[in-house]
Amino acid sequence: MSKLKIAIIFGGCSEEHPVSVKSAGEVAKNLDLEKYEPFYIGITKDGVWQLCHYPEANWEKGSCRPAILSPDRSVQGLLVLEQGQYQRIPLDLVFPVLHGKFGEDGAIQGLLELSGIPYVGCDIPSSALCMDKSLAYIVAGKAGIATPKFRTVTAKETIDAERLAYPVYVKPARSGSSFGVTKVCRQEELLSAVEIARQYDSKVLIEEAVVGSEVGCAIFGNDLDLMAGEVDQICLSHGFFRIHQENEPEKGSENSTLIVPADISPEARSRVQETAKAIYRALGCRGLARVDMFLKEDGTVILNEVNTLPGMTSYSRFPRMMAAAGLPFAEVIDRLVSLAF
Repeated sequence: MSKLKIAIIFGGCSEEHPVSVKSAGEVAKNLDLEKYEPFYIGITKDGVWQLCHYPEANWEKGSCRPAILSPDRSVQGLLVLEQGQYQRIPLDLVFPVLHGKFGEDGAIQGLLELSGIPYVGCDIPSSALCMDKSLAYIVAGKAGIATPKFRTVTAKETIDAERLAYPVYVKPARSGSSFGVTKVCRQEELLSAVEIARQYDSKVLIEEAVVGSEVGCAIFGNDLDLMAGEVDQICLSHGFFRIHQENEPEKGSENSTLIVPADISPEARSRVQETAKAIYRALGCRGLARVDMFLKEDGTVILNEVNTLPGMTSYSRFPRMMAAAGLPFAEVIDRLVSLAF
């Protein structure tokens, strides 16, 4: 049986570039080379596409060749520059291991739709919708799912800090991880928090601080045929959860511990998983996503955010939740490939 030719795209122009490289490395480590012939496409922080040997920290310093994904379906595949001419490599599938802007917001998905090549993950509308937290809240709320109270602030809009009930979280509306997020406890802290968020996005979200446990659930599947991974729980010693911003994330966080499975009742676990599936469907997700939520003491489950291409590193939540549900990462990859087709 011939191997499937798969392009693994990683890196990118977002602040999550380093995490994407690590995620792609973990995907590469778990690819079954008896089934797949991988082509590793790294995108530099400046947006330059390169065909490289392997996704690793110093991939740009290795032997790389310029490469682009053709949007022309009559010249479908990867175009690699060889001795002044572009050579075409046909592809069966693309796995965009990209996080944040241009990776989870519908941008790369648009290029992949033009190319006509099947790809892993959510489509353009669901990617764009989940990336914008305010729009995700609106759609989820219309579907009967509980969300935090929030308001948005545009680029030049002024805010009356006295009218807010503190504490609140100020965050970029369309950014990945916890970059640009600030917990604001007093009104005099609000304007500086908004300016920090504006470094990452012109649209800023101000939302209530929900009191409850932070829980997450990995989901994969299409339409009604969904599988939920184990529920995880974030236990904080202080502050708030700052994912992917530690100096040495492989060694853990300085203020949080991840518990998988979550230390909650079986009833709460089932409620979290079913709510995650409902959110996934309401936002039109396909392939995979990690749904982050709050579990309040009264049992209410509230949407926090949806990551349509969550971290895939050795310490990331999505593969850990799937492993706890009995699915090793290599099998997760196989299933994601099947779902893409």
